[in-house]
Amino acid sequence: MPPHTPDTPTPEGSSPQAPQAPQAEASVPGAPEAGVPLPGTPEEAPAPGTPERETPAPGTTAAEVPGARAAGTRVPEPREAGAPALETPAPGNPASGTPVAGDPGPGPREGKAPVIEASVPAPPVAEDPAPGPREGEAPVAGPQEGEDPVAGTPVAPVPGVPAGGGASARTPSRLHLVLSAGALAVALTTGALATGAARQATPAPASLPVTSPRLLSGDDLAASIRGLQAHLRAQPRDAEAWSTLALAYVEQARTEGDPSRYPQADKALDRALELRPHHDPALAGRAALAAARHDFRGALKYAEEALSRNPYNERALCSRIDALVELGRYEEASKAADLADSRRPGVPVFTRYAYVRELRGDTATAREVLTRALGTAATRGDVAYVATALGQLAWNQGQYRTALRHYARALAADDTYLPALEGRARTQAALGDRAAAITGMERVVARAPLPQPLVELGELYEERGGKGDTARARDQYALVHAWVSLARANGVDADLDTALAAADHGERGAALKAARAEWKRRHTVHTADALAWALHVNGRDEEALPYARRATATGYRSASFRYHRGMIERAAGRPDRARASLTAALGLNPGFAPLGARAARAALASLGGTE
Repeated sequence: MPPHTPDTPTPEGSSPQAPQAPQAEASVPGAPEAGVPLPGTPEEAPAPGTPERETPAPGTTAAEVPGARAAGTRVPEPREAGAPALETPAPGNPASGTPVAGDPGPGPREGKAPVIEASVPAPPVAEDPAPGPREGEAPVAGPQEGEDPVAGTPVAPVPGVPAGGGASARTPSRLHLVLSAGALAVALTTGALATGAARQATPAPASLPVTSPRLLSGDDLAASIRGLQAHLRAQPRDAEAWSTLALAYVEQARTEGDPSRYPQADKALDRALELRPHHDPALAGRAALAAARHDFRGALKYAEEALSRNPYNERALCSRIDALVELGRYEEASKAADLADSRRPGVPVFTRYAYVRELRGDTATAREVLTRALGTAATRGDVAYVATALGQLAWNQGQYRTALRHYARALAADDTYLPALEGRARTQAALGDRAAAITGMERVVARAPLPQPLVELGELYEERGGKGDTARARDQYALVHAWVSLARANGVDADLDTALAAADHGERGAALKAARAEWKRRHTVHTADALAWALHVNGRDEEALPYARRATATGYRSASFRYHRGMIERAAGRPDRARASLTAALGLNPGFAPLGARAARAALASLGGTE
């Protein structure tokens, strides 16, 4: 099961730090999940991919990649808005993030491709200071010591993650895993009461496949939350800190697989907006929370409201891109990425820009943008974040050795960074190192029992086929079901997660019901693929074909999508098209999924084809 590159948003790259003084400007990203837009439905079969070689998108030359303008050389504009270039903005240039007098905030300059520039802090937008108590009025009492500033309930310690990476990699017994599923349900449900299966290399869907490592580092995130809580006990009227705490809870929910944090984030944002109505950081936090819950229409609404207050709010600019991508509004997402690049250039925008290009099949430009972004990364967290994005891009194209190099660089910067650990395990599996892959994926799910790594670990057990492996695999799939139930109980739309996991490892009727529900909400390539596959496993292949074609229509290079299309074409009696699709899937990424790749080879052999 390949990473759901979009079914993944990604947060900004700054960690929440405990404010040193009231009204400190702090920002904690929460990450959206990535999806894909959907154009027409071409009938032609996909061309076979090449594992270790890529061809730049038509109309893009080597001279047109990002960075060309840094040397001051005029180059032709790349196809479809072009790739960002690394350059230093001139003083007063709107793209630098400094508004020109009378200019509400520029979009991309006419006739020019967006530029990747050194990140410049956005100018603050004038706002009323947070209200203090009026004269003659008693100050608002904060929570008592030992109480959670959000819910007024005892603060449970937030577990940090050991530097060594978490729990033992030993294979757990069936009883242990069953008990773990129960413990997970009890622990998360209790958390939800006290405060009132994602398919990605992240929890999904959402725009970018990776999450900022400075937020994913368990010790740092837990310490930041504790620091913010302590600060808010002393300064309960600090709206900025409430907004930051909310985003930290969103990130904790995503990275630790604990959706009970979302209601806590909700309450923190309520408090921030009570203190400062229309405060753009809190509105941007609302956008991030809505995206994390897969409410992409809500995310778009809040992002645009935040931008109406502050056109340079980085979180809102990024959430707007994520929401448009996840709603399948592809052209608008591309324009939103151009606008964000002109206003707040930096790693969060660059990675989203690259992802929009990847969704169109322009992997060469996506790789160049990420490579340039890595060169601008100023912290170990940003290095791990961008290197992991490069690793996943390489893995998607079957470039496994390149992917391992990128993951190694990410882990050299942060050896606990979960997306890099997960990506490395997935790549080891594709290279045939099953033992290392299982050990690595066990380490990941011990820390973050999220749907995609759980399913992938289950499939690795099934592929190994040793004593007890069938039961171990079933336990992983049961944990996915437990996570989905808990996510829904905490306001998360988990239909895409349900459809993807249930189609292969659950109840087929439930898979189709969930896929249809998700398709009604949004038309992306990921929802099209999920609906096509759910229809196929229910024996409705003629109905599935148009959706399978739509999933591959944007040019997005996904071996999983092409495999699904090939199997549907085969079942629908179109052997020639099926051969082409299956050959393309295995040519692009021959190890795209433990069980899927094996099934693709068997189906191709039955059709008289070869890889």
